[in-house]
Amino acid sequence: MPRQPVYAIPANVANTQTIHFYPDPDPKKKEQEEGVPKTVRSYAGYADVDGPGTAKSHLFYWFFESQTYDPHIDADQQKELIEQTPLLIWLNGGPGASSLAGLFLENGPLRIGDDAAGAISVSPDTWNQEAHVLYWDQPIGSGYSYCETKDTYVEDEETLSQMFWLALQQFFATYPEYLACPLYVCGESYAGKYVPYIAKKIHEQNLSNTGTHLNLAGIAVGNGWIRPELSIRVMIDYAYASGFLGLGQKEVLDFAYANFQDALKAGQMKKAADLGNGLVNAVLAFGGDFYIYDVRSWDGLSVGALPAYLNSDAVKDSLHVDHEWTFADNSGPVADALKADIMADASSVYTDLIHAKEQYKVLLYTGDFDSACGYQSTEEILDEIMKDGWRNAKRLIWKQAQGNPKGFVRTLENVTQVAVPDSGHEVPAYQPQISREMLYNWLFNRRFHGQDPTSAVQAILDKAQQDADREKE
Repeated sequence: MPRQPVYAIPANVANTQTIHFYPDPDPKKKEQEEGVPKTVRSYAGYADVDGPGTAKSHLFYWFFESQTYDPHIDADQQKELIEQTPLLIWLNGGPGASSLAGLFLENGPLRIGDDAAGAISVSPDTWNQEAHVLYWDQPIGSGYSYCETKDTYVEDEETLSQMFWLALQQFFATYPEYLACPLYVCGESYAGKYVPYIAKKIHEQNLSNTGTHLNLAGIAVGNGWIRPELSIRVMIDYAYASGFLGLGQKEVLDFAYANFQDALKAGQMKKAADLGNGLVNAVLAFGGDFYIYDVRSWDGLSVGALPAYLNSDAVKDSLHVDHEWTFADNSGPVADALKADIMADASSVYTDLIHAKEQYKVLLYTGDFDSACGYQSTEEILDEIMKDGWRNAKRLIWKQAQGNPKGFVRTLENVTQVAVPDSGHEVPAYQPQISREMLYNWLFNRRFHGQDPTSAVQAILDKAQQDADREKE
């Protein structure tokens, strides 16, 4: 696996303008073009791994160094600073979604316009302002990643996590200057399964002294698909509470939900996937096809011009790829291969990580208007994992001295949960500044400024009781 810097990519494939991410190999040339902010070291390419079985597979990555470092100075001259900086792995879900959608639409240093031209600009809200960020297309069949054996895809989380661990071994062997960085595995949606399984694989391989030790520090998951049985139950109730269902329609879904549960209990996972997906589609049909990831909308985030942009020869040359970029959300061959996994419960893997003696840091955050993988399911899973202490832990209203809440924050031991108002499923897209502040507060142990409303609420309830008692007199 060679070191492959990204010198520049086109700002728009229709013209010759470029955005630099790495100092030009010719130091006599200008580092930047007019209007382009500071450059950073960036690398892109493939990790070549075996699997599934003996098939040769290629997992695409795109890495951005933190903007806090000078890309003109060799890494070994900034060794201490670089190694103290967190390195975030970002994974989108699907199954079948490319993490480059997260890069261009959510938390990366680039943004793609929603117009037909798909012009590229530099984002002021990128997560790599104070952290290294590493985007991976995985499993194979997602984004630029592919297998040399046709129609071969990952069918389970064990194979997926083993392949990803091998890819990380290659990455850090190629870029050893980042090996000592605190490593955080992050993602959203179906990555609510990928993230904990990959982190657990790293944890297990570290314990067994297999391969190079990776400095795993924690995980972060946004709107995670963790326990599907609970998420689908919550979705039905959410749609009813929001007015998308009538009582009679809810009864129809409740009956179908019981059949879905029967399949789960019988271990018929592919049948459960069909019944569960059918339930989701039925809820949407009853509700006039509201946007599942943001109930306030009928249309959601779109990848727009991203396929045309990423499949242009100029961009593929810049990123050292020769394969077609694809994107899917719980459809297509990647999802079909993982069918037995789709409705499986991953909450026990979180339990193992949270209670590991290494005390890995865990962040679970949710956008409040997501009906598919929203707050309630995450809250109830954490209540189960953290036992009685969770309900009694302080839940802060996170905000500045003046203004509306940015979120609702609870931390107990090594676990932090944040509920983000005025946001759908893709929190970094809906609330980019708040999500970045949330992430950095968690990473760097910065304070969530806010208030604990418990005393004020108790005073309100006490006064109401006093008023009620006086009415009796």
